[in-house]
Amino acid sequence: MTFQSPSPFPAKGGQDQVAFHRTELAVILSLYGRMVAAGEWRDYGISSLRDVAVFSVFRRTAEHPLYRIEKRPKLRNKQGQYAVIGMDGQILKRGHDLKTVLRVLERKLIRAID
Repeated sequence: MTFQSPSPFPAKGGQDQVAFHRTELAVILSLYGRMVAAGEWRDYGISSLRDVAVFSVFRRTAEHPLYRIEKRPKLRNKQGQYAVIGMDGQILKRGHDLKTVLRVLERKLIRAID
């Protein structure tokens, strides 16, 4: 008798869904916590689709996302699997290392004090 543990994301049509790994989520949620403490962000949403995983950041719950952090494993060998996309759909940063890609958002924390 063999025992197979259930998958957290059941495959549909033989395809697995893309999801953020625990270490990736730790990096993203660390940044999210700092931005919430600064009063910049208020809510987030996570989507796991067939070819992309998306972490969306909102200023208010009922808005369009301010930023989308996407993971596309198919681009791993080309442009990099991580991308930060702005509200208007413009790619702000793309790369292979998640921490490096998220630095574009950390600059928002640095402000001049009046």
